[in-house]
Amino acid sequence: MISLEDCVAMCGLDPEEVSAIAEHEHIPEVAAAALGSYLLHKAGGPAEIKRMLVDDLREALTQDRLVRATELLMALRHFMNGQVPAAA
Repeated sequence: MISLEDCVAMCGLDPEEVSAIAEHEHIPEVAAAALGSYLLHKAGGPAEIKRMLVDDLREALTQDRLVRATELLMALRHFMNGQVPAAA
């Protein structure tokens, strides 16, 4: 049986990024790992993941969920540091 950890390890995202996608899309984390993997390989997909992370961060801040906002900020930072800049 494949575990959530296996799915996350294969998708190319870290667990917090997968968690943010799951939160944003209201889907289980296994499905979020599959969606994240798909988006990473789709044109414009990484920008969509970034938008999800930013949306979740804004919502957490609006709700004064500062611990969650901090987790999301770190996930966004990690995601942005791992992205290859687009060619000019």
